[in-house]
Amino acid sequence: PEQARLRLFDSMTAFLKSASRRQPIVLVLDDLHWADHPSLLLLEFVARELAGSRLLVIGTYRDMELSRRHPLSITLGELNRERLFQRVLLRGLAQEDVGRFIEMVSGIAPPLGMVEAVHRQTEGNPLFVTEVVRLLVQEGELTQEKVGQRDSWSVRIPEGVREVIGRRLDRLSERCNETLTIASVIGREFTLSNILPLTDNITEDRLLEVLEEALAARVIEELPSSVGRFQFTHALIQETLAGEISTSRKVRLHARVAQAMEELYGNQSDSHAAELPYHYAEAAIVSGNDKLVHYSLVAGERALTAYAHAEAIDHFQRGIDAKLRQAGGHHESIAISGEWVTSESAIDAEMAALLAGLGRAQAATLERNRLWVAVANLSVAFDYYAQVQDIDQVVAIAEQPFYPVAGQRIGQAQLIARALSLVPPDSPALGSILTRYCRVLGIEEGDYAGATDAFNRAITIAHRHGDVALQVRALADAANVDLYHLRWQDSRQKCQDAIELSAKADDSHAEILALYTGALASFALGDLEDMRRKSESILPYAERLRDRFWLAGALRCKESVSRLEGNWEAARDLSEQGLMVAALEPRSLCNRTLLEYESGDFAQGEVYLEWLLELMRSTPEGPSLEYGYSAAVILLADRITGNNARNHVAKEVAETVISFPYVTPYVGTLARAALGLLAVSQANAAETGVQYTELKQTAGTMLLFPTIAGDRLLGLLAQTMGNLETSMAHFEDSLGFCRKAGYRPELAWTCCDYSDMLRERDGDGDRPKAIALLDESLAISSELGMRPLMERVLSRREILKA
Repeated sequence: PEQARLRLFDSMTAFLKSASRRQPIVLVLDDLHWADHPSLLLLEFVARELAGSRLLVIGTYRDMELSRRHPLSITLGELNRERLFQRVLLRGLAQEDVGRFIEMVSGIAPPLGMVEAVHRQTEGNPLFVTEVVRLLVQEGELTQEKVGQRDSWSVRIPEGVREVIGRRLDRLSERCNETLTIASVIGREFTLSNILPLTDNITEDRLLEVLEEALAARVIEELPSSVGRFQFTHALIQETLAGEISTSRKVRLHARVAQAMEELYGNQSDSHAAELPYHYAEAAIVSGNDKLVHYSLVAGERALTAYAHAEAIDHFQRGIDAKLRQAGGHHESIAISGEWVTSESAIDAEMAALLAGLGRAQAATLERNRLWVAVANLSVAFDYYAQVQDIDQVVAIAEQPFYPVAGQRIGQAQLIARALSLVPPDSPALGSILTRYCRVLGIEEGDYAGATDAFNRAITIAHRHGDVALQVRALADAANVDLYHLRWQDSRQKCQDAIELSAKADDSHAEILALYTGALASFALGDLEDMRRKSESILPYAERLRDRFWLAGALRCKESVSRLEGNWEAARDLSEQGLMVAALEPRSLCNRTLLEYESGDFAQGEVYLEWLLELMRSTPEGPSLEYGYSAAVILLADRITGNNARNHVAKEVAETVISFPYVTPYVGTLARAALGLLAVSQANAAETGVQYTELKQTAGTMLLFPTIAGDRLLGLLAQTMGNLETSMAHFEDSLGFCRKAGYRPELAWTCCDYSDMLRERDGDGDRPKAIALLDESLAISSELGMRPLMERVLSRREILKA
């Protein structure tokens, strides 16, 4: 009875208020959408009596479960009318949060492709994310080895998710389910015009009634951008429905969808090319391959124009698969090495265009150690265009602006050299290819003389034709070469010239290269503020280009600024973001390894060091960054920890690097630094003398990524050689360099090492100066949380009885 119910509500409310007087209470009511009407009346009663109590009631519900007649809708209306509650909308997890969740579950930093795939499929729904990630773990997909082998990711729907979705769909009428199943074949989005020709014996009015039922159940929603356009409220609802259709029926439906779309779009079909290839691919067995190839090519080129590289790869690969089916070729060989061209499969204009597009998209998405795949596909297309004398396409392929791979000869130099012989002399096209040739020769081949000659020829052509855009590209490419040849001032000046001219040109690739190279040159020269300014400018370009290398590079530059200042927390956060973009980027792994060691987390440092070494082992032996960084990082980490277990590995790797005739000075310096630090740790005076001579050019600069001031390194080498006066001069220079630049962690290490040298020399005034240096080192390391250095300094102070 109403009166008894009132007494019950009042006594329960009094109990809660009384309990909350002892200590504050938070009461959580989950899944309110399943509550019946009497229970919701109790909630309304309690809400009205909360004033003055120390009681907080939190109720959760799924808004998609509510209709206007649902009891909870009525309760929410009452509470809202009396202003008794505050509504907090909980949407899906952001992509970054999904990445963190995967890392917590699996223990590895997931690549961006995996995170994007899981977020795209689940839209951040926590239940769906949990089920999908759990399935990936169960299937062994979330291991370091598996993650490193995958270029693209897709995830299937776990049974737990299917069951949740199935229960929602079971509440709909049979006709509504049938209509939604047909709509699921069209895709996540569909229009009334798309679906009407596919539903038999139903009028437009009746179809609208059926869709209204699905709208009321929140299975689909109407898009505000246009009338009559709908989408499934969640991608997994669409996939679940599509998965219930038989293969033969699905093929026929896809064919009908594609034909209906072409009829609907008419002469504008190419403008809607992104929608058509998928349907023609699914219906290829009945519709053939001609239209599939055409629309795949058009859609791929449109995606490239929008920098949607992953989408472009899907379109181009779909078209290539169709061409190979026609020719009876093997589909796997295309994406791996291009070896299929030796078979009877003929290359025609369509196949060449598809391969060229695929190579361009891969150049922006593949990890460094797999860029040879992009070059292989571009080379096959290049051969065709060279044979038919299509010079415009020859130039387009030759001047692809992806970053060269230092120390790995992947065929770019040979391809560009061939292009040079095919274009008219003294033409802007020749100048454009020469700028690219300059960069590849200087970085991949280590040929500075050849690179300089190519640059000079390109600049001459640019001036002769008044081509400002070509000048910008030539300056940016040559500046990047200077970087690898330790010509920091030249590099910085060319970057500045390119940046100033870029306002008169429209070339995002050249501008971002000039900014990135200029930031690194400032890094090496100790101009932290200029590096900071340029680093902030890089990210917007990288986000617009959607290029894996540039996104990782932009984040790494910002991370390096934080590391140089000793802001480990900010550096670690930026490192996480960078490794999500490019998990196999050696520069990022180098940074993260030393960050963990310097801040005292040796266990995590070991994890990232092993990751870097695994990347090195998977890279062809040569004078590459993977080998140079591994050698240098091992010795720098050993100097922090005192553990020399991997010294033999570093020595072997470093000697391998310098044995190659085409090693660039930058990578060679990494190896020499490793050998020098090893000689210092072994007190090998003869070997330190050899490396001192080789490393003298690093004076007054900072070694990039495995950060150590050149003068600190030279000071250690000179000290081991017994040249203490020379050592003192270098340490003084290192102090001045680090103080002026604001490189505080490196300043703290210089103070400590300099103090050791003074203690060894033990001359007049050396002891008080050594103590003062230790005090400065301790102050910096304590403030920045550099525990390993703090412990080292304290032990030195004990020895000096400070």
